[in-house]
Amino acid sequence: MKIIVPMAGRGSRLRPHSLTVPKPLIPVAGQPIVHRLVKDIAKVLKQPINEIAFVLGDPAWFGDDVVDSLKDLATSLGAKPSIYRQDQPLGTGHAIMCAKPSLSGPAVVAYADTLIRAEFDLDPNADSVIWTKRVANPEAYGVVKLNADEDIVELVEKPETFVSDQAVIGIYYFKDVAVLKDKLQEVLDENIMNGGEYQINDGIKRMMADGKVFKTGTVDEWMDCGNKNVTLDTNAKMLGFLTEDGEEQMVSKTVKNNNSTIIEPCFIGENVELNNTTVGPNVSIGNNCVIDNSTVKNSLIQNHTKIKNANLDNAMIGNHVTYDGNFTAISIGDYSVLE
Repeated sequence: MKIIVPMAGRGSRLRPHSLTVPKPLIPVAGQPIVHRLVKDIAKVLKQPINEIAFVLGDPAWFGDDVVDSLKDLATSLGAKPSIYRQDQPLGTGHAIMCAKPSLSGPAVVAYADTLIRAEFDLDPNADSVIWTKRVANPEAYGVVKLNADEDIVELVEKPETFVSDQAVIGIYYFKDVAVLKDKLQEVLDENIMNGGEYQINDGIKRMMADGKVFKTGTVDEWMDCGNKNVTLDTNAKMLGFLTEDGEEQMVSKTVKNNNSTIIEPCFIGENVELNNTTVGPNVSIGNNCVIDNSTVKNSLIQNHTKIKNANLDNAMIGNHVTYDGNFTAISIGDYSVLE
């Protein structure tokens, strides 16, 4: 099994945090988004992963440090890492085709801007599985249309009349991803674009027209990381799941706790110092941070940051930040100083 991860976008909706760190590398509950996504997919698949292919953008943005972290991720799962580049933002279908040498055999294609919680077996009779989540407002999403056999027969973008309540979340399984590759090559050769981009859906629709069987794989949780508020909500949900699972060390043994209180669920990284501070619930703190005389809840703080005299709620703070103040629902990017 292979996993193909297109992640060349810069994540403009998550600025200022994505100005210095590519969005898939921003930590949620102590690990980068793309790391958690790939590990969760591997857990759902319940079979060995032999290759993970990452499609990155400009090397000036996705540099050697990013490449090294992704190679380490693949290796930790026993998989060969492959790195490809998408030099132009030409859409989801184009991004997949940038990994053309890896497009053979069974594979999962997953876009690196969401996290999932799921537990199911792949349908052996399906040529493809499209992960979906039941939503209350399907008119706001791309959804699947099903026939009487529960096969997916159409993809409908933001339907004005009810089609189904199963929204497409951007994760796909293909029994042989080479079939998708051939159809996307047709799309590129015929220059079929929507919104100025080549879309994966146009390749999928051609597979459906050839009679390929598409089934749904419904996830229990679909957690977005598109902007600050939804990222904080995702962080809180993931902290809750991880605390229930009990599989990860949530508070490092190197934390220096000086007259401070930690209210679970929280993730607190290496060499963090807490002085006269209350942290939690639903807080993630990266490595090498110092927090003095503060209250922090429902917030996400990255690495090497110093905070004092703060009352933070619904806050997202980047790396190497110095903050001293009484603001609450803040969003501060990397290397900022407010004191």
